[in-house]
Amino acid sequence: MRMLKFAAAAFLAVVAGTAAQAHAFLDHAEPRVGSTVPTAPRELALFFTQNLEPAFSSVEVSDASGARVDLGKPTISTSTMRVGLKALPPGTYRVRWQVLSVDTHTTEGSFTFHVKQ
Repeated sequence: MRMLKFAAAAFLAVVAGTAAQAHAFLDHAEPRVGSTVPTAPRELALFFTQNLEPAFSSVEVSDASGARVDLGKPTISTSTMRVGLKALPPGTYRVRWQVLSVDTHTTEGSFTFHVKQ
């Protein structure tokens, strides 16, 4: 009986650990989350912990007034999403992303970065 309880606990630990790793979480971004950059970037790059499904993953970058400053549809290569940016004046920019990992789990998030004045 003790061995059966141990086996069940071990199985649940493995299943729970696998489920936690099944989502594509943002690992890092360029420009970095919350950073202040000295010059306006020409591109935003998002790096995720899982491969992405391009048809169901998106990103929008907007200025303080809510106007979009990205150049439209991102390019996606495995776990990296990139989108071009318009010429950005100094200010704060909000990034909103939503992705679907290749194993069908969705995640979303947002962050800001600043272009130095």
